[in-house]
Amino acid sequence: MSLIKIDTKRIVKKIKPMHGGGQPPLGGKGLIEHFHYMTEAGIPYSRLHDVGGAFGGGRFVDIPNIFRNFDADENDPASYDFTFTDHLIKALIDVGVEPYYRLGITIENQADIKPYYTYPPKDYQKWARICEHIIMHYTEGWADGFHYKITYWEIWNEPEVQRKMMWCGTNEEYYELYDVAAKHLKARFPHLKIGGYASCGFYAIAPKVDILPETNLPGTVPPTEHEENLMRFFYGFFDYIKEHNSPIDFFSWHTYTNVRRAKVMDAWLHRTLAELGYEGLETHLNEWNPFAKEFGTAHHSAEIAAMILAMQGGYADILCIYDMRITNAPYCPLFDIRTNKPIHGYYVLAAFNALYKLGSQVELTCDTEDLYAVAATNGKKHALMIANATGAKQELLIEGVDLSEARYHIIDQERLLSWSPAIHTLQENDVILIEWED
Repeated sequence: MSLIKIDTKRIVKKIKPMHGGGQPPLGGKGLIEHFHYMTEAGIPYSRLHDVGGAFGGGRFVDIPNIFRNFDADENDPASYDFTFTDHLIKALIDVGVEPYYRLGITIENQADIKPYYTYPPKDYQKWARICEHIIMHYTEGWADGFHYKITYWEIWNEPEVQRKMMWCGTNEEYYELYDVAAKHLKARFPHLKIGGYASCGFYAIAPKVDILPETNLPGTVPPTEHEENLMRFFYGFFDYIKEHNSPIDFFSWHTYTNVRRAKVMDAWLHRTLAELGYEGLETHLNEWNPFAKEFGTAHHSAEIAAMILAMQGGYADILCIYDMRITNAPYCPLFDIRTNKPIHGYYVLAAFNALYKLGSQVELTCDTEDLYAVAATNGKKHALMIANATGAKQELLIEGVDLSEARYHIIDQERLLSWSPAIHTLQENDVILIEWED
C-alpha cells in the first residue's frame, strides 16, 4: 500500500513552469497550423533551438540565418533577414507561448565531415552587437519590429559537446564569447535575463548503474572521458566569469537520463552554485527527454511525468522538454510523426498544466520510492498528479482530502488523459490527474 498524505492548507511554493518545450511543432503548408496544441496544453515557453531542422532550416532563429553576411553593417536593418523568425515568433505570441531565445546556432550532427557555423565568431564584440539588434527587433520595435515579452536570452548551446557539433573553439574561447556578449547585452538590456551556457549535463556526479562486463553483476559505471570533460568545462566557466565579473541571470543545463540520476544532478547543481558564490541563481533544465526512443508509450509518459513532478519538488526553475517537433523521431515526445496528433507525452504536459493554473503547491508526503506526486491549490480548487515509475503495481491510500466527488483522469498505454472512475490501484507506468473542489 502506497500512502499519500495531503494538506491543502499548507502552501509549499509556487507551481513552476515545468511543462515548457523545445522548438514548436512546425509543420504543414503555413508552418504554424499545429500551434494550437500548445495553447490547449498551456505550454508556457518554447525554447528556440534547433528550430526548423538542420542549420535552423536555413531560415529560423540562428544568427547566421538572420545576419547572413558577417562582414555586413550590423547597424543597418538591410543586413538582417527576420522574415521566417518573425513568422515563428508572432505565431508563438499569438497562441500564448513565450519564446525562450537561444542566441547561436543549430547543432551540426555531421560536423566531423565538415563544420560550417560551429567556429567561434571572428569578432566577439560585433557578434554581441548583432545579438543586440536582434533583441531590439523583437522587444523594442527596431527595423519594423515588435515589442514582445521575451524574458530569456541564452548565449549559445552545449559549447562543450564532442566532435565540434556545437563549438570548434577552445573552452576559453567560449568563456570569452560569453563574457563579451553577456556584458554587452546586460548593459544594454538590464531588464532582460541573459545566461547560458546550456550545459550537456553532469553525468559524472550521478554515475550510471548497469551490468558490469568484468563481473556480470550490477555496479556503478565509471564516468567516461567525455563526462569528465563536461565537469572541467563547468568549473572552468564559473572560474572565468567570476574572475571577469561576467553577468549571469540564469544557468541552463540538459540531461537525457532517468529521473533518479537527474534528481542527483539537480541537487548537486543547486549546492555547487551556492558553494561557487551563485546562490539563488535561476537554473533551467531546458533540454531533457528520458528514454527518448520510447515515445508514444506508457513507460515514456510515466518517465516524463516523474521528471516534471520530481523537478517541481527540486530546484530547477524552468523545464523545456526536447522537443515539440512534430515530424522527426526520436526526439518527438509529444506528437505522432505519422498523424501529427498528440501522444502520451503531450497529455502529461496538459495534465501538469491543471496544477500550474492553480498556482500553489501544497504539502504532500508519499511513502513509496519512485512514486511521484504533487498537489496544487488556488484556495478553492485542488488537483493531484501522480506518476507510477516504481516498475510495479501500487495500491493507493490518499489521506487528508475528501475525494468522494473528485474527477479522475488517467494516462496509460490506451488512455490519454481519459476520464476514469475513482482509481485506487495504479498499474505500472500509470499517470493520473485528480481534480476536486471544496
